[in-house]
Amino acid sequence: MNNFTSVTIFFLTGFSDVREIQILHAVLFLLIYLAAVLGNVLIITLTSKDHRLHTPMYFFLKNLSFLDLCLISITVPKSIANSLANHNIISFLSCVSQVFFFILSATTEVSVLTVISYDCYVAICHPLRYEVPMSHGACVQMAASSWVSGVLTAILHAASTFSIPVCGSPEVHQFFCDVPQLLSFACSYNTVELVVIGLSLMLDFGCFVFIDISYIHIFSTILRIPSREGRCRAFSTCLPHLTVVTLFLFSGVFAYLRPLPESPSPLDLLVSVFCTMVPPTTNPVIYSLRNKDMKMALKKLLKSRHCPSN
Repeated sequence: MNNFTSVTIFFLTGFSDVREIQILHAVLFLLIYLAAVLGNVLIITLTSKDHRLHTPMYFFLKNLSFLDLCLISITVPKSIANSLANHNIISFLSCVSQVFFFILSATTEVSVLTVISYDCYVAICHPLRYEVPMSHGACVQMAASSWVSGVLTAILHAASTFSIPVCGSPEVHQFFCDVPQLLSFACSYNTVELVVIGLSLMLDFGCFVFIDISYIHIFSTILRIPSREGRCRAFSTCLPHLTVVTLFLFSGVFAYLRPLPESPSPLDLLVSVFCTMVPPTTNPVIYSLRNKDMKMALKKLLKSRHCPSN
């Protein structure tokens, strides 16, 4: 009985051993990845260059886009390379890196989504006092706290996961080093790993409760707005964030809080694909589709490219 440090490589089972399906998988993943990169880089560029978007909401949206970019870049390029090269091996260090950066990005994203819900709450429920709790210094502190919580959680998870005693061959039934799959190798769980899992669940549950409470207050305030135009404007402000939160949290809950089946299932791969690829790809569309400020910033950027000033 050894721990993970005695393992030099892991075998990722991926989607299929059939060469044609591997090529199809690589092409589909590449198209989705390019769409996600384009969308998130575009949001980061617009929110950085356009001074009208230098507000707390877009500051946190920039952080969210960067996290989405990291989340999809941690797993998908390696999976594409494996399919094209027709091999399913990942080194120990690469596996540790995937676990660390995946948990860092996912945990930080949950925290940032929670902060965005607070921003929506203050903007709609207390608009006259918005400048005080959402000052630039406060926004930087909240963003920094989100990143620090993600780093600490990732360190604890990676250290505890790769120190548990393992039994059997290191064959991961996923297209990346997924923590539940790695924990399925465990002969027994140590106290540290159980404590880390418990703390992570408490943190995620706390964020979920905070978001729920924020939106209860937000919707109760919106329904009291007398004008229909005012209600529509308020709903258009918070509905994109609520859609993103629902998509991200429920996909994560379904992927990581259900028990692993005794035998590998295609459903596990589909759930992981949905959890790791759909939110980073759809978030730019959700946030930009009905956002007039983002559309105006994009038109301004395209106009400056086509008609540069002398």
